[in-house]
Amino acid sequence: MDKINVGVIGAGRIGQIHARNLKYQIPEARLLAVADILEEQAKQLAKQLEIPLVEKDYRAILENKDIEAIIICSSTDTHAQIISEAAEARKHIFCEKPIALQLNKIDQAIEAVKKSGVKLWVGFNRRFDPSFRKAKELVAKGTIGIPHLVRITSRDPQPPPISYVQVSGGIFLDMMIHDFDMARYLLEQEVIELMAVGSCLVDPAIGEAGDIDTAIVTLKYEGGAWGTIDNSRKAVYGYDQRIEVFGSEGCIIVGNPTSTKVIINNAQETISDKPLYFFLERYREAYFIEMKEFISCIKEDREPLVSGLDGKISVLMGYAAKESLNKGGFVKVTK
Repeated sequence: MDKINVGVIGAGRIGQIHARNLKYQIPEARLLAVADILEEQAKQLAKQLEIPLVEKDYRAILENKDIEAIIICSSTDTHAQIISEAAEARKHIFCEKPIALQLNKIDQAIEAVKKSGVKLWVGFNRRFDPSFRKAKELVAKGTIGIPHLVRITSRDPQPPPISYVQVSGGIFLDMMIHDFDMARYLLEQEVIELMAVGSCLVDPAIGEAGDIDTAIVTLKYEGGAWGTIDNSRKAVYGYDQRIEVFGSEGCIIVGNPTSTKVIINNAQETISDKPLYFFLERYREAYFIEMKEFISCIKEDREPLVSGLDGKISVLMGYAAKESLNKGGFVKVTK
């Protein structure tokens, strides 16, 4: 198999990241088309990257017989439908998380993929951060013995617009969903139940929109280990992304990357750079690696490293967290 011909659906922020990686960093791929309902946005991206085909309607990409794979970066409410249509058109699929906010739509999309035999890869980019990946590999090798505790911190530098909060599904489904996936990934174990607490401490308008901006979730793993995830919509010092796995024989810690490794020590203080401020900076390499892996899995006819089921389970965990927050106490994560 020569180059994989790819079309990108959605020319916004994430679509642009994936398109640039496909164009400039993944020689095994050929970027043939981009589509966006905001046609001018698609045209601008096509001009920048010399993409041959520009479409307003994504269906034109699905109908193009030369295109073998699509990258779905459109709004969340379109993901499941495009997945189903792409599966019917026999296109391999990379879809940004989540597949959908409605479980029945997720099931329909997964069933369409299964029926067609194409590959579906869900975009949980944090799995491909080199430091997180190494931590997971060390846990799997038994470097720290039997895992006992997992701690995941994820704090944004500033809250999203209220208009986004109103349609995103809330903090558990648009923000902590990444951490739910990371919790499963690090230990290669399922979470059987969880308990969530939280409140509005950052912006009262988030509460008025029916959400919270500060949350802690306690996780119970099937193997007996415990985990905690903490989220905040506003960390004034930057994008705070840390993990720790503690086990019977030691501990693995991944801290925040900074723009430089320079540290100043003097009699008064120790000074270093702040964490990187934005997620596109923090996970630039992870976005590249996950897309390269997606193209490789098509060329080598391998199963995707992040499946539709992975996408579904993270949403189930999000709904369990919402239920726990409302009812209090632990809630089982049903599969």
